[in-house]
Amino acid sequence: MTVTTPTDTLAELGLSAPPRPVYLDCNATTPVDPQVVEEVMKWTSAEFGNAGSRTHTYGQVAKERVALARTQVAAVVDATPDEVVFTSGATESNNLALLGLAGFGERSGRKHIISSQIEHKAVLEPLDQLSKRGFEVTLLPPTSGGWIDPGDVRESLRPDTLLVSIMGVNNETGIIQPIDEIASCLSHHETFLHVDAAQAFGKTIGLLRNVRIDLMSVSGHKIYGPKGIGALVARRRKFTRPPLEPLMFGGGQERGLRPGTLPVALIAGLGVAATLAIQESETRDKICRAIQTQALAALKPLGIAINGDLGRSVSHTLNVSVPGVDSEAAIVALKDVVALSNGSACTSQSYDPSHVLQAAKLPLDRIAGALRFSWSHLTPEIDWLEIATRLTKLRSHSRA
Repeated sequence: MTVTTPTDTLAELGLSAPPRPVYLDCNATTPVDPQVVEEVMKWTSAEFGNAGSRTHTYGQVAKERVALARTQVAAVVDATPDEVVFTSGATESNNLALLGLAGFGERSGRKHIISSQIEHKAVLEPLDQLSKRGFEVTLLPPTSGGWIDPGDVRESLRPDTLLVSIMGVNNETGIIQPIDEIASCLSHHETFLHVDAAQAFGKTIGLLRNVRIDLMSVSGHKIYGPKGIGALVARRRKFTRPPLEPLMFGGGQERGLRPGTLPVALIAGLGVAATLAIQESETRDKICRAIQTQALAALKPLGIAINGDLGRSVSHTLNVSVPGVDSEAAIVALKDVVALSNGSACTSQSYDPSHVLQAAKLPLDRIAGALRFSWSHLTPEIDWLEIATRLTKLRSHSRA
């Protein structure tokens, strides 16, 4: 089947499509790597077998590809393949990790959970559901630099603490959380440690290899893989798996934790994306760091405020506020140059102020002006000077 795009139609009429803005919203979703596209297409068309079909070669080949992908994903975080549970993405993985421990918490009398005020809604909303079930949830505030103080985690621990859930990298500010230090605080405590690794997996390789992390949530579309696929890595501790219980039933796939026919093509794509993340880690970081340097050189003369401790930031994200510039107005003014956002894609349909920046106690005008630039190693050249020029004009116009 041939798919006709608007660009094709314009070409037939002898017209050229207007240039698209440079995409700078990679924390919302990344472009798909060409090698991943090729792999997904292969396992969509040529190899379409069901991995659960055990009576013929189509199913066996599919099953072997799923097993390989499990190995590829596990390698990123130094886990074992049988500790990888495939899901639809980090949101489902977060729900499975948090709500899946509820039964054990209720039976054991451990009904206290520690998390943070800067978590993604995919963590905060399941925690709200646990609160309604009688769990006590402690949400720690961030420092002014946007990271969670491990000492606050230590002081909040109680004998009945079931779980500590802290994200690896904040999706709005790009600030890397001190996971190693938090894990050290739990060295003599039985509490489970969950990391929402949607923004960290495949990008901060060493961060997630701490064996004290029990549960990690992963999304394929954050690491140049397809949408609709992710994983929950559930590490054994002393040969014992985390006592998770399924949220859905019917089929028994994925060790009974996630029923349903496995999307082999998407899983294969995630596997390739995971392997590329390891192989290209240093090169990707070098390219992204160079882009960050260019951005800062162009934007600093505007008197920008950097939201978050830049020394703790990933190389592909920059969250800034331009004095006198509203973020919504800036996004409109820049829409033909760059595509960017002012926060999480999951909450961008509303114009509520960022809960992440509010938690850091930033001034309201600074929150209202916050812009999140997020790029990748695949990002083409960015005209940062044009961006700075337009923001300057916008500020001048707002003051007039």
